[in-house]
Amino acid sequence: MYQDEARFRQISDTRYCWAKKPLRPEVKAMLIYQYTYAYAAVPPQDERMDSLVLPEESSKCMQIFLNEVAYVIPMKISP
Repeated sequence: MYQDEARFRQISDTRYCWAKKPLRPEVKAMLIYQYTYAYAAVPPQDERMDSLVLPEESSKCMQIFLNEVAYVIPMKISP
């Protein structure tokens, strides 16, 4: 089973805005970072894949993802 997680962000930069020439609006710099995290797993022996998009990267979210994978893609364990 291969597993990976990734972080995606959106940056809102209010320093740049549109205005007709010769106006030059003054806007304070304010950066807002918004993140979302994607988790995915795929077993190499078949074509099934499971993925979730969660709000944070934490052990709680990882456990939610692992529970989901265990439910959707049950693994056979040899004795």
